[in-house]
Amino acid sequence: MTEPAASEAGPFLGRLIGALDQAGVPHMLAGSFASSVHGAPRTTRDIDLVIAPTLESLERLLTLLAGEDFYFDVSVAREEFARRGQFNVIDSATAWKADLIFRRARAFSRAEFERRTPVTVLGVGLFVATAEDTILAKLEWANMSQSEQQLRDIREVVETQAEALDRSHIDSWLDELGVRDLWETTIGTS
Repeated sequence: MTEPAASEAGPFLGRLIGALDQAGVPHMLAGSFASSVHGAPRTTRDIDLVIAPTLESLERLLTLLAGEDFYFDVSVAREEFARRGQFNVIDSATAWKADLIFRRARAFSRAEFERRTPVTVLGVGLFVATAEDTILAKLEWANMSQSEQQLRDIREVVETQAEALDRSHIDSWLDELGVRDLWETTIGTS
């Protein structure tokens, strides 16, 4: 299988967001695309979207996705809804993949979703996690995966956002998420 072309991500993202909006499923761009919005662009192979459907809106979404040229597993989507996990949607024509991640019920995930902001990415209007919440989520991923790439993304967002970054918001979640030490070693305490 060949690498999906970056130029094909916009139409794929547009069709996904269209289906989410039509189904009434609130959503938020996260992961590497979100850190690229707030920091330095980088290549990635997939699009992370946090979604917050009801069971009814999830069923509407699955019906809409079935009408597209997408590959996904309906039973996995339903199982992951119940456990607040994630499922994949792959564009059969381009091989672009989206991870549709069900928003968790914890306080940080609710606050992160409430703080999302509207942007345009690849010509598509959608919501994105704030710079601060992208940093916090990437700190969690880096803590679990020991990924240097996550730490580079964090540094890029911090450097790009500089004075605009609400460090008090970040500080308010570091202990609850268990990432204070990683934040301090990655960025320093300044």
